[in-house]
Amino acid sequence: MWDNASLLRSIASALFFCSVVLVLYGMVHYVVHLPQLLPIKTVRLVAVPGRVVAGDVQAMVRQDVQGNFLTVDIDKLRRSLEKLPWVRNVSIRREFPSSLALSFEEHQPLARWNDVALVNQQGEVFSAETRQELPRFTGYEGTSAEVSQQYAKFSGQLAVLNLQVMQLALSPRHAWKLYLSNNMVVELGREAMGQRLARFVSVYPYSLLQVPQEASAQEPALQVVDMRYRDGFAVKKRHGNV
Repeated sequence: MWDNASLLRSIASALFFCSVVLVLYGMVHYVVHLPQLLPIKTVRLVAVPGRVVAGDVQAMVRQDVQGNFLTVDIDKLRRSLEKLPWVRNVSIRREFPSSLALSFEEHQPLARWNDVALVNQQGEVFSAETRQELPRFTGYEGTSAEVSQQYAKFSGQLAVLNLQVMQLALSPRHAWKLYLSNNMVVELGREAMGQRLARFVSVYPYSLLQVPQEASAQEPALQVVDMRYRDGFAVKKRHGNV
């Protein structure tokens, strides 16, 4: 090989070319990462959030916006902002030459989840504080989306009776129970829930199920309606909490 002048020239040319490329890459990398080159001067909100605390956003921006317009880690900033209460998604875009624009999608609460968290309109569990009056969902891990979907279906069926679902419970055996706004509990079991609730809706106006208007808060006329029978239902009156 050492006697092959042509091959040696080719190797030397290749080494020289690689050296030039590495030097140029190093220079470009150095220049691009200079803080004074296209510094980030402003970070603006596209729309004012309704529930997200502006001070929390500012603190996160100060912490995570490092580098310049070209090198700022947008993915890191997005992940940090999405950990804030009420933040569901964050969209970040660069605005040449020195700005970032933030767009927030906030959680819209649908219900309380197991009294320790909230569920949004998409059936996702999230942590936040609110004094808003919300229905209560109880279920086990991984079922929040299913409970939310059933809540919408059950609420639609009960709308003709002007009744609301105040609490919806899904047991570990996958049995459904509804706590209604008239202080009544409806047990639907594990199958044919829509048909069973439809039967409840059809007989409710013509039966003795309705809670008397004179029932006092000290002695509520609670009723448990068991719709798990094939051709009928059972009613049990109770006092106190169900």
